[in-house]
Amino acid sequence: ILKDNKNLRRIHNDALRGATGPDILDISSTALESLPSYGLEAIQVLNATSSYSLKRLPPLDKFSNLLEAVLTYPSHCCAFRNIRTEKPNSLLSIFDNFSKECESTMRKPTNEIFYRDNSYNASLWSAGKNTAPFATDEEASPYSYSALFDDEMIGLDFEYDFCQPKILTCTPEPDAFNPCEDILGYSFLRILIWFINILAIAGNFTVLLVLITSHYKLTVPRFLMCNLSFADFCMGLYLLLIASVDAQTSGQYYNYAIDWQTGSGCNTAGFFTVFASELSVYTLTVITVERWYTITYAMQLDRKLRLRHAVPIMLGGWLFSLIIAVMPLLGVSSYMKVSICLPMDIETALSQAYILIILVLNVVAFIVICACYIKIYIAVQNPELVAANKDTKVAKRMAILIFTDFTCMAPISFFAISAAFKVPLITVTNSKILLVLFYPVNSCANPFLYAIFTKAFRRDFFLLMSKLGCCKSRAELYRMNYFSAYTSNCKKGSSVPGPGKAPRALLLLSALKK
Repeated sequence: ILKDNKNLRRIHNDALRGATGPDILDISSTALESLPSYGLEAIQVLNATSSYSLKRLPPLDKFSNLLEAVLTYPSHCCAFRNIRTEKPNSLLSIFDNFSKECESTMRKPTNEIFYRDNSYNASLWSAGKNTAPFATDEEASPYSYSALFDDEMIGLDFEYDFCQPKILTCTPEPDAFNPCEDILGYSFLRILIWFINILAIAGNFTVLLVLITSHYKLTVPRFLMCNLSFADFCMGLYLLLIASVDAQTSGQYYNYAIDWQTGSGCNTAGFFTVFASELSVYTLTVITVERWYTITYAMQLDRKLRLRHAVPIMLGGWLFSLIIAVMPLLGVSSYMKVSICLPMDIETALSQAYILIILVLNVVAFIVICACYIKIYIAVQNPELVAANKDTKVAKRMAILIFTDFTCMAPISFFAISAAFKVPLITVTNSKILLVLFYPVNSCANPFLYAIFTKAFRRDFFLLMSKLGCCKSRAELYRMNYFSAYTSNCKKGSSVPGPGKAPRALLLLSALKK
């Protein structure tokens, strides 16, 4: 009994080696950081409540006779789930030859068990006043055959019960937020998350590198695309961190759960994902509004959105995203509630309001994006502005943009809002499927839809590669095409008198291609 020793931090590894027992080990309310590796085989009851420093357990085979464990962290009980002790209850060793009796009880037929001991039958003969165990019903005494049968059946049940392997009981049991599983739960998610995070990191890093090193003027669309790529790059880092920790702790997460979820690792991952998610949604909304604004006021050059306007707008987005990501670190909700480090703590009214505000803002952003693209689509349907084939191409591209946004936001928002109202429609285990398959959709798709698939990006990419000595012929071809397109646009613009529709059509098309 070592409980309430507040300063007890260590038990020597050999302290219990060779000892008989202990059957019970109570280390409640101590500062122990680990248990010794030897001498734990005899322990049947382990009490470690309020032992917050004990974050890892010795190998499970050391607890060969453990029947009951009362621990501090629910994740540790996952280690003992469905673990059976290897030997019968050693407390029964006070009975002579109990192990042999167990074995004989399990092997002998019932009629042999009743009379397996002649001395026992002899005692029954004496106690029954010379009445044999096989006496007739008329001769039956309290120790007659029928009485013996009932008593022996009770004894048989008693022996059979104790001869069976014992199921270990452990408390506190894991809750719905932390089930007994690895971080990602499903094996197929372990493969998918590596593919998705590499795609997100590589795609967004490439876009950032090309846009930053481009010798062309930094325009508003380029500036916004840089912000979007950085946000999605951070999302890729979050997925990489989760995938790496899952790979390291696979099969033994119960021993790492406390260090991971209460440490700086989970807080860092949570900060990355919330910051990246909110900055990405904010930037997508700004990009969509900018495109709509450019088309609506294409002929009013004095109302054109310039870089000096875009910078403070994005500074506001960065500030907003930072505040939202920092709040769980300051006690509003928490990143340590679940192994995937999302702010799922809604125990207090403030935490619940925090989650609902984020979700509502994301839904509003999606509605704004859809509304702007609908207005853009209506604008490009005007036959006087754009040719039919251009109209179809632009419409398809808009549909893809809205579909990816919807795929990312709709499932997450629906289930998250229901959970925020404490009516969860999905388990944490199944929510990990959403985390891998839907949550990062935008982070993987955005660099391709908004940058890599555009002609301007491909031009900048090959120009960058030509500086490194590669793809020089392709780069020269893009230079020639860019120059011929520029001169052609200048001639068309000068041939139309006044505020004609051709220049506006060109501006509209250029806005949609950004």
